[in-house]
Amino acid sequence: MQDSRTFGAGSDLARTQAIRASISFPPDVYKTLENIAQQKKVSMAWVVREAVEMYLTDKWPLFSERR
Repeated sequence: MQDSRTFGAGSDLARTQAIRASISFPPDVYKTLENIAQQKKVSMAWVVREAVEMYLTDKWPLFSERR
């Protein structure tokens, strides 16, 4: 099977598959993310994805329209 990175951002396959990333955070940021996730009753991954979506929408509004 092909990696979703080989497909354009607008393709159906790119929208249905996720790419795993490993990210390091300073301890205080990590603890804050844990607290947010606990308060919202969601995973930390959800919190990080939501933050990235908000960042992209704020910094590159045209990018959010393409998705």
